[in-house]
Amino acid sequence: MTDIAVVDRSGDTKGRTLIEAAYATLRNEIIDGTLEPGAKLRTEELRARYDVSGSTIREALTRLLGEALVTSEGQRGFRVAPASLDDFRDLTEVRKLIETEALRQAIAVGGEPWESEIVAAFYRLSKTEERLREDPAGASAEFEQRNRDFHRALIAACPSPWLHRLHALLYQQSERYRRLVASKRAIPRDVHAEHQGIFDATLARDSDLAVRLAGEHIERSVLALATLLAARDREAAAG
Repeated sequence: MTDIAVVDRSGDTKGRTLIEAAYATLRNEIIDGTLEPGAKLRTEELRARYDVSGSTIREALTRLLGEALVTSEGQRGFRVAPASLDDFRDLTEVRKLIETEALRQAIAVGGEPWESEIVAAFYRLSKTEERLREDPAGASAEFEQRNRDFHRALIAACPSPWLHRLHALLYQQSERYRRLVASKRAIPRDVHAEHQGIFDATLARDSDLAVRLAGEHIERSVLALATLLAARDREAAAG
């Protein structure tokens, strides 16, 4: 009888789970600003903080490097990717190109299931926007998730896999900036009305209007960040 070797993969599975957990925690802390742009990411500090091995932290950081949320300094380790107004302007222009093209294609081919998902996503987002007005701090994380779901639903029928991949990357990058802007309310803005306009135009299959409104919606965050940074500069000069 031939012996059959049994491979115990429980250790490997546990290791992958730890890496996924470390990656998710690091990613969230970078996006929500807990780990600030440009901050040094010391492996030993992160290892102790998350109670995992150094190799687990390094693999999580390598994944974030591939998503452009982390930069590498060669032998000197990693840092949170820097943030600047110029970078956000560039990011926003590219995101607008990708998202509006995906939306145009989705409107051209989307059917009733696509429409129903948009309706459901908009309803959930609207309810969260109501809670956000009452409790900005408590509802902010839920709003980010519902907002992401709504934007994904709008372009879900787009037939191009590459547009979806690029959109996911760009949306993730822009979320860091949006959270900073949203927390400071730099400019007067009715985000619900902006979403309502995009929603109505999309379901009416008015692709030109939907694309224009979506582009303006995306661009307003750049104006908000520019206003916020200008106010900080004035305060610093006065102080």
